[in-house]
Parts: sequence; structure tokens; C-alpha cells
Amino acid sequence: MRILWASVLDFKHINVHFDHLGVDLSEIKVMNGSNYLKVDSFTIYGNYMDFTLKDEINIKDECFICLNGNCVKASYNPLYKSKTFNDRYYYDGKLGALYSRERTVFKVWSPAASSVTLLLYKNGDPSIPEEPTRIPLKETSGLWSISVNGDLKNMFYTYEVKVYGRINEAVDPYSKSCGINGLRGAIVDLLETNPDGWQQDRSPYFKNYTDAIIYEASIRDMTMHPDSGVLNKGKYLGLTEKNTASSGGVSTALSHIKELGVTHVQFMPIFDFSYKSIDEVNPHLKYNWGYDPQNCNVPEGSYSTNPYDPICRIKELKQLIYLLHKEGICVNMDVVYNHMYDSINNNFEKIFPGYYFRFNEKNELFNGSGCGNDTASEHKMMQKFIVDSVLYWAQEYHIDGFRFDLMGLHDIETMNKIRDKLNTLERPIMLYGEGWNLNTGLQDEDKATHYNSYRLPGIGFFNDSIRDSIRGGVFNASEKGFVSGRPGLESRIKVSVVGCIFYSDDIKGLYTSPVQSINYVSAHDNNTLWDKLEKCAGEFSLEDKKAMQKLSNAIVLTSQGIPFIHSGAEFCRTKYGVENSYNSPDNINWMDWNRKLEFLDVFEYYKGLIEIRKNHPAFRLSSPEAIRENVSFIDNVPPNVVAFMINGDNAGDTWKKIFVIYNGNMNSVSIPAPDGIWHLAANKNQAGNRSIKAITEGMIEVEGISMNLLFTL
Repeated sequence: MRILWASVLDFKHINVHFDHLGVDLSEIKVMNGSNYLKVDSFTIYGNYMDFTLKDEINIKDECFICLNGNCVKASYNPLYKSKTFNDRYYYDGKLGALYSRERTVFKVWSPAASSVTLLLYKNGDPSIPEEPTRIPLKETSGLWSISVNGDLKNMFYTYEVKVYGRINEAVDPYSKSCGINGLRGAIVDLLETNPDGWQQDRSPYFKNYTDAIIYEASIRDMTMHPDSGVLNKGKYLGLTEKNTASSGGVSTALSHIKELGVTHVQFMPIFDFSYKSIDEVNPHLKYNWGYDPQNCNVPEGSYSTNPYDPICRIKELKQLIYLLHKEGICVNMDVVYNHMYDSINNNFEKIFPGYYFRFNEKNELFNGSGCGNDTASEHKMMQKFIVDSVLYWAQEYHIDGFRFDLMGLHDIETMNKIRDKLNTLERPIMLYGEGWNLNTGLQDEDKATHYNSYRLPGIGFFNDSIRDSIRGGVFNASEKGFVSGRPGLESRIKVSVVGCIFYSDDIKGLYTSPVQSINYVSAHDNNTLWDKLEKCAGEFSLEDKKAMQKLSNAIVLTSQGIPFIHSGAEFCRTKYGVENSYNSPDNINWMDWNRKLEFLDVFEYYKGLIEIRKNHPAFRLSSPEAIRENVSFIDNVPPNVVAFMINGDNAGDTWKKIFVIYNGNMNSVSIPAPDGIWHLAANKNQAGNRSIKAITEGMIEVEGISMNLLFTL
């Protein structure tokens, strides 16, 4: 008889799983630190046994169940989910270093710690020898705190935490800034981080979330190319430089974004990510996307001009946000709360081992993230941290939207709490993420996934259905999609057109609202759109592949929902077949501005499509009722063709009727022209908010691999 695993259910109850039962149960010992706990009663069912103890377990010590020399550590994970634990230890107040000129109050939460000591440093660089000032904190129900008199501005700090017999030095998870490489928290006066005019900063107004056109970009990628014309390459300030251009005369960086006309820029991670991925001392030696958080409330230092200065990284990021807002562009932030860069050497684990992460009954970490340490958003203090963090970025940095990495790993309650908190700020703040159903320690009905979207109103999901329908599956490089000639996808394209809502018995989507459909064909993950087309349609000519590139995002930008464009798709961006370029060098990841000149016709086409969408609310309907009322599909069209009509007049558009035809065939098709005078706004080669030519009768000829968009006045 062997103990397989054990779990602490609450302070007096333990569940133990044996390989079989069959010995004297009086031999079983419960050890809590150096104490043996007496069993009051037990219940047996199968190979499981529930123990009720006479005295409470002290969580400041680990708990072991022993039998004949076989000792197994009991997991506290079920206890951390319990009402009794939260009633005793949950803290709803502010955490972190709460600064004022008169004093700084330090608060950190760790019911498991036996002592916590504040370490105050003059330097933010651990390589500089320094003996810190040591100040012990006092505990009340798991909250450790101390008020230190005097002005501590520009000092650095960590916590020395003694827990389970080990002593760890940890950075405060609530740190607002840090020293070099994020290894010491910084005490800052946030008022000193505000650039001139920051108090007057206002986010650009948009009425509905469907008014957004999102452009995903990396701070580093946008400016690192040698011909970007940018001085501060790879920095926040690089994207504040105006009127930049390549040697070929095309606009770059900020000027390029403005010229394209998108409404929202979604930045890939800008929080402080692991120093093991990017050394802030020598940021050009290695490349990394940054999906490995180290300090979630601190801007990444490698993007600042002086990562040693804790004020600099904040101020320069705010300068960028302020300028983008002045240019009429909103800023969305890619956030990663589902895992940390390391399962052991992270600040959460150092402060309170085992609490912030998700474990199975065998006390093994779940790995739905692929990073070996899924965070436990269902634990109330982890949930609080995520909610507090998002709210902090929205308020302090005026962030306009949040894209959640692997959102399906989080629980529904947490995501809805974030939505509710953001709604209190009285400005539209987007919230969306990846709703994949991944294997983690939550029941499927509790996960923030596509299939639970009806329980997550006001939260968007990356629509992999539209992605795979248009370009072909991302997990099969050779699989074709609608734009590369794969037949039988008409119904799936129709679902995409209506924003993946329930439109009819034949056209059924997952979502309750078009607000939930983030429509895209490419993002930083997987092959770029151009590389995918090279792999699945390599036999086609260059002009044909350019046509596929145009048609792909033509469908995205004329479908209901929220369009999302991967930076560089507008000029056929390639990563030379590197599908996961998270740590590839700059010359794989950067925006190649020479390529913009080479594919300028594609850029102009995307620019024209964006102009159409921004000017015509018929493509931005915000409710399923409006879509069902105003969008109608045309029957009896050729195979591999989708055609639909929008009642623009009823939708408040200046175009009374809008007729859209997608032709996924290599050959042209003819569609009867409806009665009236129709103006062509987009065809295979041109797109824009104007009439290319008028059509009064007869047939509409739609070239192969193209979209025709027509309207009446």
C-alpha cells in the first residue's frame, strides 16, 4: 500500500489517494512542519481516504502524509480555492510601494511566509556591491506591511522572504518600475514620469468597438531596419519620430501607420519581460517577442533609451502613447498573465510558493500555456493581481485596449471582472484575446474560450474560423484556403461576413455579437500571410499571390466584426518561412521598408480598403439585429463565390446600397447587375472611397481572385 498523492481541502481536512487500501490505518502520520497532527476521523471510498484532523494545519509549514517511510507532500492547492481560506486571508486593499514625500507604505501578501524583510538599495543594478538597509515587515492575516518615514524617491527595493525554510529575495509583483533587467523594484513618484501635456491627453473617440481597425506591431520591429529612417531604432521614441522615410521615399514607422489609416495599434509585449530573453544592458545581442513576463506592471527597459533609469522607461512609453493619441490613434496592449517566464525563479513563487500557479492533484504544474507554469486566475489573489494590473495600465498609461495572450487559460469570472472594472472608466476600452481551449486545471465550462463566449459579453475572440477559411489551416502549411482556390468554403466565408453571429439556420456562428469577432488572417504567430501563400500556393505567379494577399484582407475589412491586420501584411511581409520567430534575429522580424516599395500597389489597396471601412458604418454594424436586418446574401452565384448586399441607407450610410462579391476562382465570373446605377469602389487592383466607374445594366465582371465592391447613391 503506497500513498500516491494527497490534497489539503481546508484547514482540518485532507484527501489521500492510495494505490490500494489494506494495512492498519493507524500507521499513517500527518506531519505539519515538525508537528504531528492527530486524526479525528476518516472516511474511505475506493482508494481514497478523507481525514478530519483535531487541530488546524498551519500553512506556514508544509504538510506531509507518511506511511512506512513513504512520505508525500500534501498539496495546498484545493485549500487555496476554498471559502475558508479566502475568508481568512483575502486582502482587497492596495498592494505594492505606496509612495508619498512623507512616507512610503510597503504591502506584500504571503500567508505562508514566516518573515518578510524590506531591503532598500541606492542602486538598481545588482552587479554594484551594496549592503541594503533591512527593515522587517509586520504581518496581519497574511498581509505584510511597514510604513517607512521620509522621502524614498528613486530608491530601489526587494523583499527577503523566508518561506518553508528557504530564504528568497524577490521583486514586488506590484512594482511600478525597476532597475536594470528588472531585478530590483524602484520607488518612483509617478507624477515625475508624465511628459508635458500628459494631463490633457485624451484617447481618440470611437462610438462602437466595431469602429476599430487594429494593427498589430512590435516596438522593435517597426524601426530596426537599417533603411527605416529612424534615429531611435528599436525604442519607444523611435515611433514618436515624425516624417520618417526610407531611401526609396516611402513612409516608415509612425508615418507609415498614419498613412495606412488604422484606428488602433496593438503593441506586442511592452511590459518588462525576462532578462534571460533580452539583456537590457546589451539589448541588441538577442531578440525576443517578450511573451515571458518578469514584472507585469513595469515597461520593458530595452525599448527605453536608458534602462538604468526607472523614470525613463515610463516617461518614454507615455510620450509614445500621448503622440499616438494626438495623431488620432488608440493604443492597445498585448498582456500575458497566463504564465511567467520561469516556474521557480519568478517573484510570485518566491513570495508565496504554490499559490499563484495551477497544479493537478499530483502537485504537478499544468502546461496549457506550453511554458510549464499556468497561472491560477481562479485563486482570488491572483485574480486580484490581474484585475489590478489591467486597471493600472488603463489609468496610469491611458491604454485603450487589452489583448489577452491565451485567454482561454483564464477563468470566466476573472475576465468578466476585468470587463466590469474597465467599464467604470467611462471610455471605450477594448478587451479581447485568444479563446483556444487548452488543457489546464479548469473545467471546460469555466474557461474563457470561444465556446463560452455567450457568458463573456463585451469580450472579443480571435476568429480562427475566418483565418483558416480564407488562407487555409495554420497547422498544415500546404492546405489551401478560399483565396487560393480551395472549393466548398462558401458557407464558412458567409459566417465570417456576418461577424460569426447566429444569422440563420444555415449560417451559424459562435458569437452573440459582432463585437466578439476579431477577424484576421495573420498575426505574429504562425506563418505570415505571404509565407503561408508561398507554401500553399507556390505554383501560382507572383501577381496571383499578390491578388490572394489583397483578397484575404479585403474579406477581413468588409466583414462585420473587428478587423485585425498583422503589421507588414500590407506589403506582403515575409519572415522567410520562419513560422515561430519569437527569438529569431532582427533581419527575420523587422519591417523591411524596401519591401513596401516593392509591393506598393498592395499597400495602396489595403489603404483604400481601410478608407472605405472608416467612412462607411454599414461595414461596422454593432449588433446582431442590425446585421440580420441589413445584410443579405445573393443566391445562385457560381461556385467559390460569395456575394451579399448591405442596406446602407437603413444603417445610416451615405451609400444607400452596397454590393460585395468575393471571387475565389482563378477565372473571372459574371454576376447580373441589380437595377439602378452602381458605382465600383473596389476591384482587383484598386480600392477607395470613390467611384472607379459606373455600371448601369448588364453583367458585373469580377476578375479571378478578387473582390468587387459597388454602391448606389
